[in-house]
Amino acid sequence: MRPALVTAVALSVALWLPAAAAAADLTIYSSLPLVGDSRPQSEDVIRGEQLALEQSGGRAGAFPIRFVSLNDGSGRTGSWTPLRTSANARRAAVDPSTIAYLGDFNSGATAISLPILNETGILQISPSNAYVGLTRSEAAERGEPAKYYPSNVRTYGRVVPADHLQAAAVAALLQAERVKRVFVVDDREVYGTGLAAMVRSRLAARGIRVAGRARLRSRARNAVGIARAIRRSNADAMFYGGITQNGAARLWRAVHRRNRRLKLFGPDAVAESPFTRRLSRGAARRTLLTNPTLDLAAYPPAAQGFFAAFRARYGKRPEPYAIYGYEAMSAALDAIRRAGPAGNDRAAVVAAFQAIRDRDSVLGRYSIDANGDTTLSTYGVLRVGRGGRLIYDRTIDSSR
Repeated sequence: MRPALVTAVALSVALWLPAAAAAADLTIYSSLPLVGDSRPQSEDVIRGEQLALEQSGGRAGAFPIRFVSLNDGSGRTGSWTPLRTSANARRAAVDPSTIAYLGDFNSGATAISLPILNETGILQISPSNAYVGLTRSEAAERGEPAKYYPSNVRTYGRVVPADHLQAAAVAALLQAERVKRVFVVDDREVYGTGLAAMVRSRLAARGIRVAGRARLRSRARNAVGIARAIRRSNADAMFYGGITQNGAARLWRAVHRRNRRLKLFGPDAVAESPFTRRLSRGAARRTLLTNPTLDLAAYPPAAQGFFAAFRARYGKRPEPYAIYGYEAMSAALDAIRRAGPAGNDRAAVVAAFQAIRDRDSVLGRYSIDANGDTTLSTYGVLRVGRGGRLIYDRTIDSSR
């Protein structure tokens, strides 16, 4: 594996906004995988972050803001890597101007960056992490979430609902689709294994049996074996807990080829074009995905402005998580502003973020709870149309 030194050319993209460089400038870092299947989604998250900062005039209160986007991915692996994630977090941690860190995209990456940033008291806001162990103990590994906070102070939060809510939405969706027996697959990462475990724990209450379980190996090398196991199990559905980059499309193709009538369910981590465009037409027709993104009409008026501004600025429709990138940056800027003259003090900014109550945002009105989680609980259900286009199907409120 190549050294994880972060360079301006190879591993980072510095986005400078209209603010003169000065000693009083503050820096907000972003860390996302800008390679492989993740790249289109990550680039639009960055565009959302950049748009929020541009609309604020490149400032938060009295403080000019410098935005630096770092890549935690490797072109060789096509995904995030621990070494690059660690290098990004350490770069931000040793920079005295750092006031906030937006990322990481993948929960497994945040499990690496969070303790590094926490030691220096930097506010970390993820636009996409859903793994509960980062903030809660349910379905978490031993020592979570305490091990991510060596300073014993919570410095992390997220603007996307955590997976205990997504698991409830998945179980409700399977019941609505009259699933009786579901085969559950995970990709071995903290996000996928945690989500799969929580989905399993919520099925019995809805009268749904777990027909079997399997773990997807690297690049889905055992996809055919899993497909055969599903067929032997007499399951009428498969749920996959995992990300696109770990071979999700290959799994889908293998499973559908041998189980044409099987209903296929996936989470937000595969609700993206690099996954959906690789599905056969038959597999796409059998697929439903849960995602915190909603139909345009279901968002508040502020979101309509975001979508219009994004199209005008970038000339394209945003990937689903762009709006969460926009809100992550907006919440960070708001925390700096509300900290007032102490907006350059990390502890004051963390406290201001944690004090968010009934914030009216592009995502709707939400608060940040004692764990650092958003109180948003509504999930969209997406189906896959021609060309892999994601089509909004319905809404599920996971709090019910």
